[in-house]
Amino acid sequence: MKKITIAIDGHSSCGKSTMAKNLARELGYIYIDTGAMYRSVTLYAMQNGFIDAGHNIDTEGLKKAMADINISFRFNDTTGRPDTYLNGKCVENEIRTMEVSNNVSPIATLGFVREAMVSQQRLMGKEGGVILDGRDIGTVVFPDAELKIFVTASDEIRAQRRYDELTAKGENVDYEDILKNVRERDYIDSHREIAPLTQAADAIVLDNSNMTIPEQQEWLLKLTREVVSASE
Repeated sequence: MKKITIAIDGHSSCGKSTMAKNLARELGYIYIDTGAMYRSVTLYAMQNGFIDAGHNIDTEGLKKAMADINISFRFNDTTGRPDTYLNGKCVENEIRTMEVSNNVSPIATLGFVREAMVSQQRLMGKEGGVILDGRDIGTVVFPDAELKIFVTASDEIRAQRRYDELTAKGENVDYEDILKNVRERDYIDSHREIAPLTQAADAIVLDNSNMTIPEQQEWLLKLTREVVSASE
């Protein structure tokens, strides 16, 4: 069976990563978590004093440090999914905190950050048989991807999903703070000057507000098989 490139874009906390990871496992594809890559750069910036509590960024300092930032993914036999590594250290849990969420959008708007990440993403996915999720996969990273999906859901449902995810990890978070963060990230992602979040003209829209994870996966798998068959 021919292996294609699948681009899944959409708003924050839509469950894109879960969908992409599960589909990759089902198809035997490589999953590339682009959001985790930007989160890793953000974590590095926070740990090394390149961004402060007011979201002010030392752009020159971070730009010079980009060569020292190495991001990779390693398969976790226990979870059956890849973990994110920053300079050889597993940061899968650290990059999912609210603190990182509150800082990732300003970092992701920086041109030199996006240029570095897009270059790495294209290199990882050049052979096909990959699934990437993010904000600009179908419009910038892989505009020729055979299958493009744009995922959305209501603000409130996305905030509730994020709240449930964080509380399940033992974090003490407030739903209203998360809802505010979701809306702020939507605005920043959609209005940034470089590679804004936008639906590709040939993307298929999925509103998963009222869908279960199994329902999403059934929909995705059916669609993928149809596209693969049509391309052979």
